[in-house]
Amino acid sequence: MEQNKAKKVKIIIVAIVVLALLIIGTPVIWYNVMIQPVSTESEKVSVEVKLGTTVDSIAQMLKDSNLIKSKEAFKIYVKLNNLSDFQAGKYELYKNMTLEEIAKSLQSGKVYKDNQLAITFIEGKNIRGIAETIENNTNNTKEDVYETLKDEEYLDSLIEKYWFITDEIKNPNIYYSLEGYLYPDTYFFENEDVKVEEIFKVMLDKMEEVLEKYKEEYQNELAKKQFTMHQILTIASIIETEGIYDSDRKDISSVIYNRLKQRMAIGSDVTTYYAAKIEIGERDLRVSELKSNNPYNTRGPNMEGKLPVGPIASVAEASIEAALNPNDTDYLFFVADKNGKVYFTKTDAQHNAKIDELRANNLWFEF
Repeated sequence: MEQNKAKKVKIIIVAIVVLALLIIGTPVIWYNVMIQPVSTESEKVSVEVKLGTTVDSIAQMLKDSNLIKSKEAFKIYVKLNNLSDFQAGKYELYKNMTLEEIAKSLQSGKVYKDNQLAITFIEGKNIRGIAETIENNTNNTKEDVYETLKDEEYLDSLIEKYWFITDEIKNPNIYYSLEGYLYPDTYFFENEDVKVEEIFKVMLDKMEEVLEKYKEEYQNELAKKQFTMHQILTIASIIETEGIYDSDRKDISSVIYNRLKQRMAIGSDVTTYYAAKIEIGERDLRVSELKSNNPYNTRGPNMEGKLPVGPIASVAEASIEAALNPNDTDYLFFVADKNGKVYFTKTDAQHNAKIDELRANNLWFEF
């Protein structure tokens, strides 16, 4: 009798254990299946991650593009691995990539195509960001990048080769000689042994290709306003870092030109961040940084009617076009809310009223 009872208890325990394993194991099995490639074929799919895109939106985009089996599995993977630094940019991904490989590609900007290394450089990144991307994707270090930018002989060869590069890049007050000149895009290289000079060459060649479209407009602009290409790229870099949406760029451009014309300081925080070598969003600016006497800081003393000494970031074509073709407005101020929407005003009173309105509606960006 006791033996039968003990046998029944044992059977019940085994059944409970099996049921528990099934309950626990089924999600694990499902997850392990869902993180595998959607296909064995290396079919290429181009996707774009825009600035400010949420993990949920990225997951949906990948699912809609048939690059992952499950949106939920992607979100679980992101949470389990504490991922938060997906980079904006255009990517070429493949259907035979695992979910892990896709996530890593979106973090590093690195994809392989036909055994070639593809590196994505994002618009709006400064040289420090470009150097980090090069270090993360090749056998070069950030210091290799910085040393190349200091090589006088190398810089002279670029000035001789490219019509849009002049001695202005050798101004001793400039932090990084080719800031703003390296066009952001996805480039393909043979492998990780690619040299910094080779990377810069394809980026400068692409910049030349883009600028050729606007060469006549630039020459007309130069005749009218006497701005050098270095200064046009400087204006474009402020537009790039101040505006998220293309629709705002030409109005932002108009504010810059209007302020220069009226001998006002541009007063752009993004130039102050660059001057202080602080990344935007890293922390708020200190009063001492806002007031610093630095040729990049357009909020500093004696900067009325002046541009920064050079560009502060890489620029997309839309920002170059906006710098050459600003809208005709009376705007002197603009401010962005925490969603990236930009508001333009004509007077200081209107500007301050808009800031108060944004604060009241919980739309003011706070660190």
